[in-house]
Amino acid sequence: MKLSIVIVSWNTKQILAECLNSIAPVFERMNSNGAPMEVIVVDNASSDGTISLLKESYEWVTLIDTGENLGFPGGNNRGFNVSKGEYILLLNPDTVVHGSAIEELVQFLDTHPDVGAVGSRLLNTDGSLQESCYPRPTIGRELWRLFHLDRIKAIGIYDMDRWSLAEPREVDVLMGACILVRRPIIQKIGGMDEEYFMYSEEVDLCRRIQKDGWPIYWFPHAQITHYGGQSTNLVKTEMFLRLYESKLLYFSKNHGRTVALIYKVILYFASIPRLFLYPLSRVQKSPTNRERMLLLASQYKQLLQKLPSM
Repeated sequence: MKLSIVIVSWNTKQILAECLNSIAPVFERMNSNGAPMEVIVVDNASSDGTISLLKESYEWVTLIDTGENLGFPGGNNRGFNVSKGEYILLLNPDTVVHGSAIEELVQFLDTHPDVGAVGSRLLNTDGSLQESCYPRPTIGRELWRLFHLDRIKAIGIYDMDRWSLAEPREVDVLMGACILVRRPIIQKIGGMDEEYFMYSEEVDLCRRIQKDGWPIYWFPHAQITHYGGQSTNLVKTEMFLRLYESKLLYFSKNHGRTVALIYKVILYFASIPRLFLYPLSRVQKSPTNRERMLLLASQYKQLLQKLPSM
């Protein structure tokens, strides 16, 4: 088996169908060209009819019904355990594959045996470039990002708008929406850390791949549209809190409790100014902007309340 695609779904029935429809031609091409592949969907107890859809319309997909929400790492690990491919592609259900993007990623690893993992160029729905890779998080970079200083100079993020779209580039972290990795690496480092439930698990994974001596690349020739947040939008505030809970776990796990405590202090001082979004929302003429500002203010208020126990 050349390739295993692992997709973890949770109540994303419609967009998952679009994703699978974009993969279907790739499935046919690779299996007819002597490079067999499989598609594994791990469903984390969806209640929107995803299971019925897969059984009725996608018999070529291997379905794993977990019966409970294992989170993104747990779901991916279930997929890893049953997969057979030489390469494993972690792909989000809210993606649409363009042309031969997946074959191009496979070919990149075939022709670069020293590379451990590779990710595609991700696009927004309007075709614009989406941030799809990041520098490895540090306290300094998080401080820079939280206070929006990347607008002055890109330190907490990559200045991807200036990157050439003609050349691959070595990066620290790939967004988990699309990561192609070699099976022996996954077997050696042990898959994703299930202590994370959502967020930062790909940061942790990429760190361990690199610590094992494998560089990671962003490959702009392969293009995939990523809608983003289709599952997390269903529980926005819960996922917002999990985002920072996971970042704290990452810093504690990889840099120690003292660094995690420093990050808590940074989060505290970064959150307080955002509470002023409450009064500012009243002068917003646009209902959309007003609701967005109110939601953010509410989220940061809850973050401040929960931060001591995180």
